[in-house]
Amino acid sequence: MPPEVATLAMFPGQGAIEPRAGQAWESNPAWTLVSDISDTAGVDVARLLLEAGEDELVRTDNAQIATFALSLVSFHSYLHDAEAPLHYVGHSLGEFSALVASGILSLEDGVRIVAARGTAMAAAAQLEPGTMAALMGGENADVSKVLGLDGVWIGNVNGRDQIVVSGKTSALEELDRNPIPYGWKKCRLLRVGGAFHSPLMAPATEALRSALQAATFHDTTNTVYANVDGQPYPGGEIWRELSERQLVEPVQFVDCIEAAAHSVTSAIEFQPAGVLRGLVKRIAPQLTLAMYEGGFL
Repeated sequence: MPPEVATLAMFPGQGAIEPRAGQAWESNPAWTLVSDISDTAGVDVARLLLEAGEDELVRTDNAQIATFALSLVSFHSYLHDAEAPLHYVGHSLGEFSALVASGILSLEDGVRIVAARGTAMAAAAQLEPGTMAALMGGENADVSKVLGLDGVWIGNVNGRDQIVVSGKTSALEELDRNPIPYGWKKCRLLRVGGAFHSPLMAPATEALRSALQAATFHDTTNTVYANVDGQPYPGGEIWRELSERQLVEPVQFVDCIEAAAHSVTSAIEFQPAGVLRGLVKRIAPQLTLAMYEGGFL
């Protein structure tokens, strides 16, 4: 049966944020959310979105709260002109934006979780420095060759021929110098603050778990596709476990989109947008794709 006419709302991860990305949104009525988020997080999020440079935004704690805020500003702007979608997905950090947008988390609980998560992940990265690298051109590649390197794990599955690996900097620098023996045509080191979605993030678990336990996860009729297994969940207590697991497990983005494609005909990416549409175009080319930049779509 063809999928129902429905839209998938997509929220990017922290790697999507660019310096001064908030300037185009400062005059939008939804910008008032930034003040609310700043008050709850105890961080001047407006300054991060309007003034911070690349070196400041690459910091995990800054990048996460800034990305989360801009995503929700753009989503609330969208709601002035259109009905709320029934289906949601986020990439890594973006999953928390999706949980708030879908009504599973309140804005305040979402802010507290994102702030605690970002701070804890930044601290974990200081204990065991690491990074991430995108591997491309590896159709039918043997992933086990890459995982044979000491201190390397799969971080994101973004396509059938594109993955992001996470791990120790020395190992990923070796892979970057010559990825071909490992079955990949290209390797690109990412400018990120740590080895996310890997066991190196385990020291952040306790702080994240505490923030998750303090939050209320509401039941909804909306669906969010979970990063850890690609399956749709309507809300409720299961998200405590899913959100904690996501910290150290890979983002199964391909599985999320393939599952969603059974129920939606289009997908819209919220700010800071640009990355996810390219991935989805390769995973599910039958979907109609859009990027929300303000105004009615």
